Amino acid sequence: MSVWVVVGGQFGSEGKGKISAIITLQEEIDICIRCGGPNSGHSFQKPNGDMVLLRQLPTGFVRPETRLLIPAGGLVDLDVLRSELETLGLGPDRVGIDRNAMIITSEDREHEGRLAMSERLSSTLCGVGSAVARRALRTSDVSLAANAAAATHPWLRPFLTDVSVEANSAVDSGKKVLIEGTQGSGLSLYHTAYYPKATSRDTNAAGFISEVGLSPTLVSEVVVVFRTFPIRVAGTQAGPLAEEISWEQLQAESRSPVPLHEYTSVTRKLRRVARFDWQAAKRAVMLNRPTRLALNFLDHLDFQNRAAISWAALNAKARTFASNLEELGVPVTYLGTGPCLSHNIRHSTTARTPVSYREISTLKVS
Repeated sequence: MSVWVVVGGQFGSEGKGKISAIITLQEEIDICIRCGGPNSGHSFQKPNGDMVLLRQLPTGFVRPETRLLIPAGGLVDLDVLRSELETLGLGPDRVGIDRNAMIITSEDREHEGRLAMSERLSSTLCGVGSAVARRALRTSDVSLAANAAAATHPWLRPFLTDVSVEANSAVDSGKKVLIEGTQGSGLSLYHTAYYPKATSRDTNAAGFISEVGLSPTLVSEVVVVFRTFPIRVAGTQAGPLAEEISWEQLQAESRSPVPLHEYTSVTRKLRRVARFDWQAAKRAVMLNRPTRLALNFLDHLDFQNRAAISWAALNAKARTFASNLEELGVPVTYLGTGPCLSHNIRHSTTARTPVSYREISTLKVS
């Protein structure tokens, strides 16, 4: 039995897509399931410099043998989905959409605009929140994937499946499943410290498992992904970001020869950046109880770490940061040193005894 769940430990853009793709390749994952909706993009860089950006499908597409699924708890923009299928050249043999996945409509996007959600909450206005609300209210205009396939989008019919059945059958037959979470723990509708500055769903491991329809007892690995300098989307209306700094300051400190500005995947707005929040990291560990951690953007600590592929190649600053993170009681298994899949170190550390919540809350890391 092997069920992996990949979770963002901050406010999104920690590099979950990259880590999910790496795990899919290294562990030979049989089924990769992408949770959430098209309001966030998962990306990594190809060796030729081109960026791969996916808003619906899992990054596990990099392994040709891996089946790609969108679960019942997912939300689907059919135009975005069809574009990704055509761009990647994927058909029903590789991709399955749960019959009960919710379909986002243009009315959902327009409704979010009328509610001024961008101005109030920095929403991407992709219609995800509106669709979630309609599904909960069970209004007559709700369209699930099966309804859409039968009524207006016949091209969708061959892709329809029951993701819960597929995932459970895979586990029962000894196959490997990876659940690719969305956004970050700090944006959880239920567990954020900054409500209503949150997203429209839970963004922790338990919520993703529920979206898929697997029992929590089947999960063998939970990977929480952090970045050395967390980001949040543009505007104070998006919510607080402790110890915010400028991108120019980060570039100077990291000695990067190129600007480090980052823009949101969907709305293309300049992100805000800040220093690592150790208290927030402790909370993400408490909520998800990971078995492994991933730490990306070590090149933002010092550009000298860019593209390093071994622990020995990292400078002292990066090694110290990773060691401090392990004080949370979880091994740092994946170390990201750049945007490419090859810019990653699979790090073996001494196995640690899992720490209790009381121990997590009293840890002194910096």
